[in-house]
Amino acid sequence: MITYIIRRLFAAVVLLFIISAATFGIFYLIPRLVGATPETLATRYVGRAATPETVHLIAEKLGFYDPLWLQYGRWVKAIFTGADYNLGATVEHCPAPCFGYSFITKQPVWPELIDRLPVTLSLAIGAAILWLVLGLSIGTLSALRRGSFLDRAAMTFSLAGVSMPIFFTGMVSLLVFSYTLDWTAPGGSYTPFTESPSEWAYALLLPWLVLALQFSAQYARLTRAGMLETMGEDYIRTARAKGLRERDVNVKHGLRAALTPILTIFGLDFGLLLGGAVLTEQVFSLPGLGKYAVDAITNNDLPKVLGVTLMAAFFVVVANLIVDLLYAVVDPRVRLG
Repeated sequence: MITYIIRRLFAAVVLLFIISAATFGIFYLIPRLVGATPETLATRYVGRAATPETVHLIAEKLGFYDPLWLQYGRWVKAIFTGADYNLGATVEHCPAPCFGYSFITKQPVWPELIDRLPVTLSLAIGAAILWLVLGLSIGTLSALRRGSFLDRAAMTFSLAGVSMPIFFTGMVSLLVFSYTLDWTAPGGSYTPFTESPSEWAYALLLPWLVLALQFSAQYARLTRAGMLETMGEDYIRTARAKGLRERDVNVKHGLRAALTPILTIFGLDFGLLLGGAVLTEQVFSLPGLGKYAVDAITNNDLPKVLGVTLMAAFFVVVANLIVDLLYAVVDPRVRLG
């Protein structure tokens, strides 16, 4: 098991390196493929009214004249040493990891990521609990009542939940429940958990429900399909022949075996959400990693984009590693080698 974990962690480091290099290369090459020069790139950060001398100076400071490998090397150095990505100098108030400085605000990227992480973490954990409970419950009941009114109603709900995009359900929910009925908090009213747990939960209730609606629909369909396949296996008939209670057969043998594909997709979904629920955070004006990523991409702020990308990739890799380790717990037939 320890060897497996070490091997996966080493592969994760290599994967993060490849992702960071690819992201850096995309932001370096694409503007040049459409004819952008270092001066035109620097204009975005100084304004169009700046003199050519100022633009040239900023382009040199940001390293736009340097080759790709040199710029990428400085950024990697910034991660481990806390050096300023733009100047290559170590900054006292930005200890490693630093992830360089924003081209726009001139502030270190890493502290901003850490400040916004609790918002995204709160959103992801709350929504994940809701969609797992709803999805597994609806899917299991639907499979056990196959062909009934409950089954048809649950699958209709699932189809509707999967079909409706998050920005539509989010805006409609805000309009109805926040601004018309005044049952939930309006957008942009996030309160940190440390300040007031009740206000924190009240502000996130509607985003949790909107995310859970979309994800639980998908999990309900997967659970139903897995349960229908599992309940026809020989060991289910053997368990019933031994006189086990129907609840134990359904839960301990049926649902447990059907959880393997659920775990797989849950690792991906939860890891991606931890990297920023972009649409949800935009609709509800939550100051999380997703909104931070949108602002960074809009402003072509490369250090911010790289920071969010690496953090999102890290969460996905870690979530999938945990899921792989849980396979052996959920399904004894699975053994990690």
